[in-house]
Amino acid sequence: MVRNSHRHHCRFRITRSLYAFVCAVVVVPGLAADSLFNGGNFDGWEGDINDVWRIENKEIVGGSLSKKQEKNNFLCTINRYANFDLSLRIKLSGTKGFINSGVQFRSERIRGSHEVAGYQADFGAGHDGALYDESRRKKFLARPPKSFLERNTRRDEWHDYRIRARGNHIELWVDGIQTVDYIEVESGLPSDGIIGLQIHGNGVAEVQFKDLMIEELP
Repeated sequence: MVRNSHRHHCRFRITRSLYAFVCAVVVVPGLAADSLFNGGNFDGWEGDINDVWRIENKEIVGGSLSKKQEKNNFLCTINRYANFDLSLRIKLSGTKGFINSGVQFRSERIRGSHEVAGYQADFGAGHDGALYDESRRKKFLARPPKSFLERNTRRDEWHDYRIRARGNHIELWVDGIQTVDYIEVESGLPSDGIIGLQIHGNGVAEVQFKDLMIEELP
């Protein structure tokens, strides 16, 4: 009886230890993600926060519905990111002209210019979910499938955007639908850079961003 009791006790200790070990090593998706925006100020960001970018209801807002945005403008992170998984929510509104926005990544500000060069996850003006090379190769690198383009991404509504960059592999999702699965074949491009939020020029438009979460990847 004593021997059986001891054996049962040992099994209990082993089971409990195994349970504790499993709990310790299980990784919950998104658990390692950090917020890029604190909802209260522009700490960690730089850009034209006097005339173009502002904070309303703990959201980042760029542009205006009452006047034309003459040229592209970007609110950019101070920190640089290489491999990451970024998720955010975006809402784009506009009344006239080119109604467009996007998210720059692995990008650089161009000295002496208002422009930013690098990858852009495009949004608006019929380019939702496309991958564009802003102010560098100046072309679309990948576009969503036809089935997605036939779907109407409504303006004045919140949409989920996800950007995953790891090595030369770039993936984009809009509202949970993968729009781009791209392998970069050109060598010599920067492997890291700033992240930038864009309001496109030539339109009476406003863009809002919230819930910006980034998980850095190895």
